[in-house]
Amino acid sequence: MLSIELWCVGGLKESYWKAACTEYSKRLGAWANVTVHELREQPLPKDVSPLQIEMSLRAEGVRLLAALPKDACVTALCVEGREMDSGALAQTLDRRMTGGQSRFCYVIGGSHGLSAEVKARADEKFSLSRMTMPHMLARVFLLEQLYRAISILHGANYHK
Repeated sequence: MLSIELWCVGGLKESYWKAACTEYSKRLGAWANVTVHELREQPLPKDVSPLQIEMSLRAEGVRLLAALPKDACVTALCVEGREMDSGALAQTLDRRMTGGQSRFCYVIGGSHGLSAEVKARADEKFSLSRMTMPHMLARVFLLEQLYRAISILHGANYHK
């Protein structure tokens, strides 16, 4: 069975984000095993310097790289990634699955993004939007789009 894993720096505190993620994970569950992994965000001082941010991203990156499965197709969500519509996301998944891939990991960084090392490890880089959004919203948006893409591949009525 298809495996979709979200690797997220930071957690969800508000119940409405959790409810939305739960709903789309449940919907995806008809076609895939969905797992969400949360890694704690590195604490930073209020007046943070660029060097402190870089060190924080590297520390988070080390933890992510140690945790990511070696056999998975890893997609880093980042601003410099490729933007695509829902149909293109479905085609990308289909191409990877046809090539034998069944385990997909999507990595969402914390408030400062992802380290260069995590981006370098990724098989693909994907941008949800050119607009900046909080990682909580990115998680919901990604799950919804994955559900939409997989429903396209299965000929379900969800996508319009």
